[in-house]
Amino acid sequence: MLNISVFNLPPIGKLLNPYSGFFQNGLVNKFDEIELPGIKDEVNLQIDSLLIPHIYAKNDEDLYYVQGYMHAFHRLWQMEFQIMSTSGRLSEIFGERALSIDRASRRKGLLYAAKNTLEVSKKDLETLKYIQAYTNGINDYILSCDIQNLPIEYKLLNYKPEKWTILKSFLLMEQMSDMLSRRNQDIEDTYLLEILGKEEYDFLFPEIHQEVDPIIPRNTNFQFTPKKLTRKRDTIYPKISIDETLKKPDPYNGSNNFAISGKRTKNGNPILGSQPDLSLNLPSIWYAVHLNSPTVNTMGVSLPGAPGVIIGFNDSIAWGETNATRDVVDFYKIKFKDNKRKEYLFDGKWLKTEKIIEKFKVKNSNPFYDTIIFTHHGPITYDRNFLGNNDKVNLAMRWVAHDASIEYKTFFKLNRAKNISDIKEALSYFDGPAQNFAYATTEGDIGMTIAGKFPIKWKEQGKFLLDGSNRDHEWSGYIPFEHALTMINPKRNYVSSANQHPSDKSYPYYTYSHNYEYYRGRRLNERLETILNATIEDAKSIQNDNFNYTAYEILPVLLEKIDTINFDDNKKSYFDKLKKWDYFSNTKSIEASIFETWHYFLRKKIWDEFDTIKFDYRRPSNYNTFYLMKNFPELKYYDIVSTEKTENLSDIINLSYELMKDSIDNWKKSNSNDIAWKNYKNTTIRHLLRINDFSVSNINIGGNRNILNAASKYHGPSWRMIVELDPKGTKAWGIYPGGQSGNPGNINYSLMIKDWAVGKYHKLLFNNISKKIEDQMLYTKKFKK
Repeated sequence: MLNISVFNLPPIGKLLNPYSGFFQNGLVNKFDEIELPGIKDEVNLQIDSLLIPHIYAKNDEDLYYVQGYMHAFHRLWQMEFQIMSTSGRLSEIFGERALSIDRASRRKGLLYAAKNTLEVSKKDLETLKYIQAYTNGINDYILSCDIQNLPIEYKLLNYKPEKWTILKSFLLMEQMSDMLSRRNQDIEDTYLLEILGKEEYDFLFPEIHQEVDPIIPRNTNFQFTPKKLTRKRDTIYPKISIDETLKKPDPYNGSNNFAISGKRTKNGNPILGSQPDLSLNLPSIWYAVHLNSPTVNTMGVSLPGAPGVIIGFNDSIAWGETNATRDVVDFYKIKFKDNKRKEYLFDGKWLKTEKIIEKFKVKNSNPFYDTIIFTHHGPITYDRNFLGNNDKVNLAMRWVAHDASIEYKTFFKLNRAKNISDIKEALSYFDGPAQNFAYATTEGDIGMTIAGKFPIKWKEQGKFLLDGSNRDHEWSGYIPFEHALTMINPKRNYVSSANQHPSDKSYPYYTYSHNYEYYRGRRLNERLETILNATIEDAKSIQNDNFNYTAYEILPVLLEKIDTINFDDNKKSYFDKLKKWDYFSNTKSIEASIFETWHYFLRKKIWDEFDTIKFDYRRPSNYNTFYLMKNFPELKYYDIVSTEKTENLSDIINLSYELMKDSIDNWKKSNSNDIAWKNYKNTTIRHLLRINDFSVSNINIGGNRNILNAASKYHGPSWRMIVELDPKGTKAWGIYPGGQSGNPGNINYSLMIKDWAVGKYHKLLFNNISKKIEDQMLYTKKFKK
């Protein structure tokens, strides 16, 4: 009876069994020589003190086979759980409560996209061969598992792993696309356009400000003739009535990267820094690995579930990505011929739809069926059966991620690249999610390429809902890779990106996003400009920089308008601290806690008009809010809707200061009198199942959103890497907030969090010959047939 799940409780007998339960999962398995059926030759495996595997194989298939085996050995549950989510299968584990999440996954077309890629991959035999070898390694590990080896999450949820497939590795890439490239506000902004009017909408949501420091420097002279638009601009947008939209990815998934020419470094070698900022989870999104065979010697971080190295370096090059954030998702309003929805109108003709019946297995319930209709634009995501509130709501989703692509080829080639030419070729295969690739070589070159499959659009195309029957609302093809935003060895001797605008208007293609960042990119370039003899320590300092550019620009304006006459000691104390603040949001900063709370209430009161609209629209950005405050001191938005009084900007600033003080006082009552930023912010790395005992909270780290060290409550630097491209031998340092093991009972589950929080790095052991680093390894084992 103990091993039967009762409601949501775990099977207690399995958890407490000393031979197969949680404590068994905590044991460090220093396995001996292992015989495996799937390898062709002997493979040498070395595990260092961080539990990073260094895999030395005599052929590439064995290399990826063992990588798959080690991914499964340390992260099997994480790999499978992520794929269950992406493919719309969580209901099989959690029952009906997960059904809406599953339906959304299928309606977004994630499984559909992965299947498209699988078909195309069959034409690329080398890439397919590597992924198949990787898949075989995972499955041979699964076959070797007995109950004592299963991750604890399987025991908690009372299910078992299933066979891995190539399709699942493609689904992982779709998950990354969903997380990084599905941000859009088309539906919400269509409402705002109707409510505000075009002039007011543009005033509140400008596409770019003059102060922006784009990735590609201003006034760049692009040496190509752009492709012509094949569609005419048509700004008559359809209207829409809807009460709910798909849940959006975290808008702060971002990152920063840079490459510094040897002309600006102390040792004369290029230095590359890469820091992807993502949701902070346990197990970590990343898994560090060193791969060595006769054709490749590369190290960095990989994605459990995917072969190869995603961000890393080899003997000759280093590379790192940040999210490009470009708008590659559009929604089209579809007009059906009748309620049978077998035909829809396009360009004056009725075209046939395709219907796919999706089956959802639901734990402890009958299967659920959902009919998804496909048009040439893409799947109907919103309709009368899902999120639409009437028969007239039929919205098709056009998303670059639906198109077949093989991003794995990019990384297999990057892992083996020797020079700039090889890097360019590798990036030419990359479709998405669009990324800003920074790179450097031991030959002394540095560069930045914004790689991805970008639609050619007329100005403002895709900002609002499009007409699915109008040919002019379709994309005009794609920007050729030869026209991608790229710079190599620029005069300033560095390249950088931090999710800001890719270019100014000198670039001849339209590059819209509602989510470009305004602060981190400027701070990054300011830091790089001031360093003339850069060292590794300088690069580390940049990644851990806690300067709050937002506060630096707006706080003096706020303090000028504060009325201090009737301040009590507490209010005056806060005011005096802010006046003396150096604008660094460090761990012990009380000022950071005060400012961020004040800032929160200030925005809330200024944009309270948006609270009256029926669902959660975006508000004007921080940057534009402060721009308006400085340049337009008399706006209607400074009046609070819910009061009879007509407030002005000074009123709003003083009221939000009062609310800040009250909020902090309440926090002190529930927590402590210590409002140091690390305590107040409470950065927390959560287990994927949100199990508190498997999570780590109150981490000793500064920073915040819009800061280079972008550590907020649940979000931050998911991997920090610094590489020196020394021709005598690549040197690298790295760290991420977690550990290699996915097992909460293992010391390596959260091993690196404390060092990560305080800005420490670990030297990455990288060498071409395994024997040279053997004495630094925790243990060495062998795989053989």
